[in-house]
Amino acid sequence: MDTHAIMWVVFGAIIATVLALDLFVLHKKPHAVTLREAMTWSSVWIAIALAFGGVVWLLPAQNASGAAGFGPEVAQRYLAGYVIELALSVDNLFVFAVIFAALNIRREHQHKLLFWGVFGALVLRAVFIFAGVELIARFHWLMYVFGGILIVTGIKLLFQGEKEMDPKKSIIIRATSKLLPVKPEIGGPSFWVKVDGKWFATMLFVGLVMVEVTDVVFAIDSIPAVLTVAIDPVTRKADPLVVYASNAFAIMGLRSLYFALAGIMAAFRFLKYGLAVILSFVGAKMIGMLGIPLVGLPEFKVPIGVSLGVIGGVLAVTILLSLAIRRKVEPIPEIKVDPAPPAGPAS
Repeated sequence: MDTHAIMWVVFGAIIATVLALDLFVLHKKPHAVTLREAMTWSSVWIAIALAFGGVVWLLPAQNASGAAGFGPEVAQRYLAGYVIELALSVDNLFVFAVIFAALNIRREHQHKLLFWGVFGALVLRAVFIFAGVELIARFHWLMYVFGGILIVTGIKLLFQGEKEMDPKKSIIIRATSKLLPVKPEIGGPSFWVKVDGKWFATMLFVGLVMVEVTDVVFAIDSIPAVLTVAIDPVTRKADPLVVYASNAFAIMGLRSLYFALAGIMAAFRFLKYGLAVILSFVGAKMIGMLGIPLVGLPEFKVPIGVSLGVIGGVLAVTILLSLAIRRKVEPIPEIKVDPAPPAGPAS
């Protein structure tokens, strides 16, 4: 078994073990996640992600057969992808908060929704990432498309104002309500409830659908961004393990990060400008690998160390500015929902 196969096994074992521990031991009984618990698990996930990157760094750059391995440069690509994914996730966390508030999802049920939402995201991201890696390897010109998407997204993010989101007016809820019988007055603890012999979806299920759709939309920006920093500028190929592992570890830490930052996310007022610069930078980096012959722009390759420095530097500046120039932040109010009346056995 070569090094890549071993690392895939290690990665899979880590994800499976933690998911099982989370579902069957730590959160077997629904409860509101405390700040201390959230901070502890956020630290654990960051430590796991960095430890995985450390192993990638220490492994040889070539296998015994002479095939490409890992090493410091690949580890820097992994770290850059992880940092980008984690930074972009902060916007997603605010969307989660709005969904929970609008659908009256109680705190003790939010972890369950996020657990299955993250599980679904892991499956969907695997499909998108492997497809993206294969497409870029076969059709290099797609790098112009992905790079253009990132630049346009960065510019839009830079100039867009604050947007108010009302999930109750979402087409997702309307479509779900038309396709499935929904009990809007029941927010949990189950995704389905049986009333008078008929099964209904609860608002917890509707929230799960919204989280999954939100992640798909979010992936349109984040996956090309991670692919950009993971691509080898010489071979113009990306290692699927590097791309998927960086995505997966960032996504897995999203639940804890949400509960740790739920009350202060709005304080990062300048973060979106930093994300706009980063998306535009990595988009230009991707296009630069091919150059633009029609306008006489030659190929140029940005070393991964420089990319990592730019990404980290921009994030550091925007976070420091947000902390230095603060605005009053109203904490997200806790939703108080009257217990649902007995509705028969739940799923």
